Amino acid sequence: MALKAASQQGSSTPPRHVAIIMDGNGRWATERGWPRLVGHRRGAERVKQIVKAAPEMGVNWLTVYAFSTENWKRSTEEVLGLMKIFRRYIEREADGLSAEGVRMRFIGGREQLDPKLRALMTGIEARTAGNTRLNLTVAINYGGRDEITRAATRLAAKIAAGQVENPTEADFADCLDTAGHPDPDLVIRTSGETRTSNFLPFQSAYAEYEFSPTLWPDFSPDHLAEVLDRFGMRDRRFGGV
Repeated sequence: MALKAASQQGSSTPPRHVAIIMDGNGRWATERGWPRLVGHRRGAERVKQIVKAAPEMGVNWLTVYAFSTENWKRSTEEVLGLMKIFRRYIEREADGLSAEGVRMRFIGGREQLDPKLRALMTGIEARTAGNTRLNLTVAINYGGRDEITRAATRLAAKIAAGQVENPTEADFADCLDTAGHPDPDLVIRTSGETRTSNFLPFQSAYAEYEFSPTLWPDFSPDHLAEVLDRFGMRDRRFGGV
């Protein structure tokens, strides 16, 4: 009986790594009769608030899904607008992120991104490399299947070069964009959609999921705190009993 009660209560330990699919920006704007890019700009402001609040809640790693490999299918106006928002976010937040102890990194294929954005990404990664209060990873031009394909190519090259003889799961993980990152403990998707949308499929094999009905521009630190409270009540067994 005591074991059963402990299982029901779960753990009060906050997730070390939270990953978020920030969905609903365009819908938020459309519902108000505004252009979709207004919602994306409001969503970027929400990122700032969540980044500031996360360490205070015990979260040390935060990964956010900003732009997928499939998002190139959107209108040229929206794609160019999103790229501009990404550039402005890095330019405007660089000082604050550095001062607050945030280490910023990016995952996803960079080749399709414009040179100015790539340079900004590389610059802020170098500038914040020594920070440890919060590890912020932004997925831009990211797709889980694309990442796995690229990782398989890297691992095959290592095998061909004699660097790896009998490849293991750890060897494969070392070839992913997230090499050196802990796996997510909790994946949150906002907007009420219940798809994983090709986000960290390898890394999230044992993550807990939370699908929030709240659109991302409305997802406040209070919403995050509520989700973390529910996470603390879950019993994570990782295939055990």
